[in-house]
Parts: sequence; structure tokens; C-alpha cells
Amino acid sequence: MSYLSTEQKPKMPITLSTLQKFKANGEKFSCLTCYDASFAAAMQTADIDTILIGDSLGMVVQGKSSTLPVTVADMTYHTANVARANNHALIISDLPFMSVATLDRAIEASLAVMQAGANMVKIEGGSELCDIVSVLSNNGVPVCVHLGLTPQSVNVLGGYKVQGKTDDEAQKLLDDCQKLVQAGASMLLLECVPSGLAKAVTDSVPVPVIGIGAGVDTDGQVLVMHDMLGVYTRKPAKFVKDFLSDKDNETHDIVGAFKNYHMAVKNKTFPTAEHSF
Repeated sequence: MSYLSTEQKPKMPITLSTLQKFKANGEKFSCLTCYDASFAAAMQTADIDTILIGDSLGMVVQGKSSTLPVTVADMTYHTANVARANNHALIISDLPFMSVATLDRAIEASLAVMQAGANMVKIEGGSELCDIVSVLSNNGVPVCVHLGLTPQSVNVLGGYKVQGKTDDEAQKLLDDCQKLVQAGASMLLLECVPSGLAKAVTDSVPVPVIGIGAGVDTDGQVLVMHDMLGVYTRKPAKFVKDFLSDKDNETHDIVGAFKNYHMAVKNKTFPTAEHSF
């Protein structure tokens, strides 16, 4: 069955203002990675709120060992594929490794993915990105900043490890988040940080915060689509749950898995303590 259908009823688009209202009202929102039109259409059927075209495509689509080889051209291609089948979810596109090393590169990469259909860009780093965040946001590019475990810095971090475990690390993360929001960041994403720290960040900033391996108290949750469908090429991380084979997926299909994930996030039944640090 194809999920690309002209018979789907139009849905109201999720915008940044929608997510800000969700945060103000204490309503959670869902996010999944997506890389093509068919899965984007299936996510629309399931009411997924936000879609991330992640540079994770380097690993789950291209079969590479990390996200580092992914290019701006790759991100533009997959963003355009998703955008053609979506008129509901807010689309966030990763800017890949080294594409924000300079302001000029960041502007060029943002221009490419935004023109391909993104509604927001995501960049990895800390307060050193403030100048780039300010220029982009002042020129109509909403920015999500990814902190904590940042896969593009895996060689600096020494592997895929939980971040923010010491008092000094936690304080630096909090300080970085405050500075980035002041610089104009429209959203934050926290990966693999202790749940208490993620809650402190979420409570301290006015912008929506997405978590992955960061506990249930962030405003939204994101998973890599392949992970939540149980399609693994390596041992899944602690924060992953297989929603396709889950007992609550009565339809035993992909749309059912997407719907159950969406409702589990909305109802705060995912993530549980076993999926958190």
C-alpha cells in the first residue's frame, strides 16, 4: 500500500507558533526523522507534529559508520523529497558536518535546505554558535540548536556518551542554552543528558525543547524512524523503543507504529525511566 494519496484530507500545518502554544499549555509534541516522500506521507496520516531530516541518513540510509560524510547536497535532496509529501508537520533539516564552520558556509547551507522545503535548520554545538544563530534568525531562518551528545563531534567527545553528568558540565549546558536563546535560537534539542538537567533547561527557556534520551519532561520527543521501527544495523541505544512490534500496535503496521509513538509522547508514557538517563 502506498501512503501517497491525493484523497488525504488537508491538515492544518504545524508552525513554530503552534509549538510555542504547545509549550505554554504543557502539551507535548512528536518528532521523527524522515528521508523520503512515502514515509513522510505515512507520518502525516499518523499526525506526527514535526519531521527532522537528520544527517542520521548517513548511517541508516547510506550505510556509513557516522554522520560525518553527509553533505549539504544530501540534506537538500532528502529535504525536498519529504517536503513534496508533507503539508502538516514542521520540517527541520540538519546542517551537516562543517557546514557551519564559518558564517558564509552556514548561510549557504541554510539557503539550500530552506529553499528545498525546510521550515527550520538544526545545527550542533554550544554558545560558540551565537553569532551564526543571530545572523540566521535575523534573516528569516529559524534555528534549532542541538546540545549534549552531538554526533558531529563524536571524535572530540570520544564516543557516544551521556553528557552533562558533572556539576560543571551541567552548568555549562544551562549557560549555553540561555545564551543561544538570547541570540535568537527558536528551539533546542538535547541528546543523551540526565533527565533532571533536561527538565531544568526546559523550564528555564521560553522556546520549545526536544529531547532524545533526555527524559519525559522536555516539550517534545524525537527518535530516528528506523530505530522506532526496530530496523537496526547496530545495537540500539538505551532510549530507543520498537513501536512496530509493540503490543499496543494492534494494526501491526508502520502507520500504527507512528500513531502509537505520537500518542505515547502526547500522553507522557514515552519515554519511561528505562529509556532515560
